[in-house]
Amino acid sequence: MSREYRLFYPALPVVAEHAPHRVVYVGDADGRCQILAWDRRTDTVTQLTDRATGTIRAALDPDGETVWWFDDDLAGVGVWRTRDFPTGTTDQAEPPASATGGSASASGSVSAPALPGVPPARHAGIAMADDGTALVGLADDDGLTLHRRDPHGRITELTRTAGYAYLVDLDPTGELAAVGTDPADADAVTVVGRDGASVGVVPGRPDRRVWALGFAPSGGEPRLLLVLEQDDRYFPATWTRADGLQPHSWCWFDTEITASWYPDGRRILIRQDRHAHTILHEADLTVRASAVLPNPPGSVLDAAVWPDGDVVYIWTDSLTPPQLRSGRDVRLPDSGGPDPAASATVDDYQRQELWVPGPGGPIHVLLTTPNDDRRTRPAVFLVHGGPSQHARDAYDPLVEILTSTGCAVVRVNYRGSSGYGSAWRNDFSSGVGLTQVADLAAVREHLVTEGLIEAGRVALWGTSWGGYLTLLALGVQPQLWRLGVAISPIADYAAAFHAASPAVQALDVMLFGGTPDQVPETYARSSPASYVDQVTAPVLLAVSSDDVRCPPAPVERYAGLLAARRVPHQLVRRRAGHDDFDARSHLSLMQTVLLFMQRHFDGVQEEGTAVALAMARPVA
Repeated sequence: MSREYRLFYPALPVVAEHAPHRVVYVGDADGRCQILAWDRRTDTVTQLTDRATGTIRAALDPDGETVWWFDDDLAGVGVWRTRDFPTGTTDQAEPPASATGGSASASGSVSAPALPGVPPARHAGIAMADDGTALVGLADDDGLTLHRRDPHGRITELTRTAGYAYLVDLDPTGELAAVGTDPADADAVTVVGRDGASVGVVPGRPDRRVWALGFAPSGGEPRLLLVLEQDDRYFPATWTRADGLQPHSWCWFDTEITASWYPDGRRILIRQDRHAHTILHEADLTVRASAVLPNPPGSVLDAAVWPDGDVVYIWTDSLTPPQLRSGRDVRLPDSGGPDPAASATVDDYQRQELWVPGPGGPIHVLLTTPNDDRRTRPAVFLVHGGPSQHARDAYDPLVEILTSTGCAVVRVNYRGSSGYGSAWRNDFSSGVGLTQVADLAAVREHLVTEGLIEAGRVALWGTSWGGYLTLLALGVQPQLWRLGVAISPIADYAAAFHAASPAVQALDVMLFGGTPDQVPETYARSSPASYVDQVTAPVLLAVSSDDVRCPPAPVERYAGLLAARRVPHQLVRRRAGHDDFDARSHLSLMQTVLLFMQRHFDGVQEEGTAVALAMARPVA
């Protein structure tokens, strides 16, 4: 596959704490995400996995001797495997696992089950102590199970937790582990000891949500880092068994943050998402001081401090594909993604940030238009997912492709988006989904009134929750939208709930205030299927066979309802999970969507076919 068609997985490399020259990371291998090992001393990169569906989860023990990787199916159910960190040039990628549970590379190295006898389940966290003890969280329909593997390979079941939960971290001594669940629950964070018994709970409330982030790496009493949301502010906190919860409310922020420790255990690196951009901060919890760290304007998708104190992060802006950067300019491996030389330049299109009046307050809009003399033009609203994600100053090949076809691209940070504070993110006052499509309509009206887009040629395009909003808007506001593209959407919320994973069900309960059996009218009011008889615009639907977050069956039934009413539509079925880690599949879907737009949306220019345009641009 050529360099242009590559995938980038926005996760930082994993560094061995005691051997920081040894690194594993997710990189592109012939258009698929795979696990690679990087020896910084020899500057050698070795591909470790070669699975047809890609591999995205890996870990490394503190001494850098053992690589862990998660061997899952398209639905995310699998087992952890281990193999030696490669030490020679003959090491090669692992072929598919054998029926006996192991797999051998051409060099003779063996990848074996890390937890023999433990049945396959969904990944729910992995953490390691300084001595190499590993704690693994595995989730199934009944809840979370924590398995401990000691340095000698002995495996014990530590504890079981009913319902949705996940492993956060294991402290360096291996004494304490942190488990997280719904941040507003009374048991938002539970700390358990070696015997699995609870030694402390940090409760959450609807007006004070709590997230656990990780234990300090230094010695001494284990200290857990958390983030609190209270009184429309976000601030770090720490917990110890002796002192309990200690909020650091002097270090507050008006929008969402996450944080991680520096190696000294005193300072923390804070990543703040604010108004579609990212700000990095360093805070010293002992002297109550913080400072903004220099980083280029744009977005930081992930950030951490390596054992040598270097700040490493994934940075992007609207013109630059995501790239790994280091505060000390240390050379980092190429992890894939579009070739920066193949991406757009500042002269190719115009980008504006607008604040548009909306029913719940000003709405932040990212507007991108071709750099030509036309004032009004057709528009495509790229609707982000989540709901608590946000459109950001970040590279998106879809923006580049659509502006190349002559369309304006509109990205709306509707109510429910992160980056604008808790009041905005928690606003579903008109109903789940209905609040958000009201914001989309307000932005459309403003742009039409200002003469920036053509009223009769406005399309919606969304993936996951963005696809859900696309279908909902087509039914609730049929007069506003000319066409819809919904990739892996939710079409019937109640039906999707019953087919979804426990993690998704927990999110739905939080959004709706109960299950479909408890509040059926609320689910029905927010379900696109309730409004399918009002849909008139052509719709492209794409579903994935093993999607447990947005199950395909309700979408296929929705397509049948469109067919019965003779609404122009196309249903695309893919063999994939909710996320697809194959660049070829992305490219094929892109071509299909653009051809659908050519047939049904006359805003796409005819100069050069849509397929040619897609082939000329990188696809992430």
